[in-house]
Amino acid sequence: MEKINNVTEFVFWGLSQNLKVEKVCFVLFSFFYSVILLGNLLIMLTVYVGNLSKSPMYFFLSYLSFVDVCYSSVTAPKMIVDLLAKTKTISYVGCMLQLFAVHFLGCTEIFILMVMAYDRYVAICKPLHYMTIMDRERCNKMLLGTWLGGFLHSIVQVALVVQLPFCGPNEIDHYFCDIHPLLKLACTDTYVVGVVVIANSGIIAQVSFVILLFSYILILVFLRKQSAEGRRKALSTCGSHIAVVIIFFGPCTFMYMRPKTTFSEDKMVALFYTIISPMLNPLIYTLRNAEVKNAMKKLWGRWVFWGAKGKELEVTIQGG
Repeated sequence: MEKINNVTEFVFWGLSQNLKVEKVCFVLFSFFYSVILLGNLLIMLTVYVGNLSKSPMYFFLSYLSFVDVCYSSVTAPKMIVDLLAKTKTISYVGCMLQLFAVHFLGCTEIFILMVMAYDRYVAICKPLHYMTIMDRERCNKMLLGTWLGGFLHSIVQVALVVQLPFCGPNEIDHYFCDIHPLLKLACTDTYVVGVVVIANSGIIAQVSFVILLFSYILILVFLRKQSAEGRRKALSTCGSHIAVVIIFFGPCTFMYMRPKTTFSEDKMVALFYTIISPMLNPLIYTLRNAEVKNAMKKLWGRWVFWGAKGKELEVTIQGG
């Protein structure tokens, strides 16, 4: 079928059609997005200022926070503004760019979580060789691999959608551009495209989750031979990571390991990996990690110190 594209923009239905609900959601998600920005930026600043980036775990944690900020910023600001808008529109080009960014950053986050799981496996199961295996050069290569993997995945997704004809209607029952809602609007048979989407997105999410699960099973088996104190410390370190993995992968599996169908619950499920997960990540890692909390206390102490010194200098100048 020759590509016929009469659609120059798409119209989002948004989270709700009820004006009162939209106003409540505006306040709620504005707060959530502020927490995402402040929490993740604080972790990045703490890792940098506290000189924690020498440790591979915190090196990857800072990049996870960076990806979370970028990932949520692709959808949240537009969604928040649309909650007060009468017509929620996005251009065709803007929709394709948003689709690319969502899958690029989402897939990159999946791969970063896998790298972080490998880091914990090496740290717990091979502690004597940890710094040799996880040296800075290897960490940089693994980080580059996460970005390249996310890029390749996203390019495939966008290439599948761009070649589809859209001849109307142009209303998307969602708050951002995603694969399944767009396939529903295409005026051609999208069965083959739907299968490729499942093979691309779904298998990446599912295989990654299985690998992560297997890595933690290996860690738990290894910990059986350790002392109670050693098990406690190791499980405390891994606990936060496991929580993040479950919160992120559960909704992703529901969204992409299924045929090209849409459900009314999709928007609520999507909120978990676009808003809730990026918001909870800094809270989970901060509350369960003593080293991050200590670094934040030191950072806060520096701010208080420099604030006091600034006031003293101001008083001295005024007195002079």
